[in-house]
Amino acid sequence: MPATNILANLFVTLYNNETRRKGDCVILPTSKLGIEVLKTLQKDGYIGEFEHIDDKRGGKFKIKLLAKITKCGAISPRFKVKNDEYNNWEQQYLPAYDRGMLLVTTNQGVMSHHEASEKGIGGFLIGYVY
Repeated sequence: MPATNILANLFVTLYNNETRRKGDCVILPTSKLGIEVLKTLQKDGYIGEFEHIDDKRGGKFKIKLLAKITKCGAISPRFKVKNDEYNNWEQQYLPAYDRGMLLVTTNQGVMSHHEASEKGIGGFLIGYVY
């Protein structure tokens, strides 16, 4: 049966493996957006190295977990956010002001809401992690 939301599947699998204290996990299927999300999570130190394996059947991600994720999830529907509205969404999805990040897809790629507000651009909310 095909996955209906690949990004939600990615976040749920990460969360489930983190709560079970696994050292690594395998996520399938993959997408280009999934690669960009994982690069952003890796850059901010939530996950370790990851590998994309193309098996001609949707692909796989092998991810090294660092036990830094308390909670993560996809935001659906993908809400449109302006540059000055990040605080409102931060209050809704994150537990504290300076803890965690929202993942935003912009015309310059996927990035954290901290980076997007520094650049002064808006976008669509796709997920959160803390």
